[in-house]
Amino acid sequence: MPRFEKAIADARRHIPDCLAAGRVDLTTGVLLDVAAADGPSRDILSLVGAATSDLFNGPNVSTIEQRVRESRGVPEDGRHYFEEILVFSERLVHVFLRSKLRPEQAFVFVCPAHANVGLVLAKSRLAAAEIQAAHPPSGAYARPHVVRAKDETGT
Repeated sequence: MPRFEKAIADARRHIPDCLAAGRVDLTTGVLLDVAAADGPSRDILSLVGAATSDLFNGPNVSTIEQRVRESRGVPEDGRHYFEEILVFSERLVHVFLRSKLRPEQAFVFVCPAHANVGLVLAKSRLAAAEIQAAHPPSGAYARPHVVRAKDETGT
């Protein structure tokens, strides 16, 4: 398994009770890579990518960032104020982290709602750094890439 694929799969294993880990291109809304316990449908994968892009780059978020800059007298410099977003649902917690090295990308980690949120966030931050360190050169993955998780027996 290539180093980058291993980093995504390792993230899923090291984050407490992690059900899925992925990387999203925020410009296009495409889920570029994912490691999941079971095979989510293509429709769900498409929605995760698009929703992640909307969370970080939607028109309202862009307007907020612009107005905050204006109110502080800060010129537009391409930086973003929203770096980490946690979303809680009845059954799941979703962690969205903007890449520090490639701000046009974000990482998504999904865990059950009963998971320790502080530990999930801390481990997600560590995993994001490891995924970034293993990231292939630009353009290495032109299509979305899915890593299927092995069961506990390694099959």
